Amino acid sequence: MADAFDPYREALVVEVQTDWSEEYDDWEPSEIARVERLLHEHPEQAAHLEYIRTHTGFCRKIVVTPEDIQRVAS
Repeated sequence: MADAFDPYREALVVEVQTDWSEEYDDWEPSEIARVERLLHEHPEQAAHLEYIRTHTGFCRKIVVTPEDIQRVAS
């Protein structure tokens, strides 16, 4: 289930994770890395954002959607 962007949790993010669906398996690793960087630079715009509690803070998880791809591609 997606979470709303939370500035408090953002301040405690110690790691990030990006989940990609199988439809992007044929993408070049450099393009995947570029898109991941762009998505995590502006997590408040992600269509599906989750905060996962860790021992030291939070992990920000973004599940990549076609809307996210369209947004960062433009």
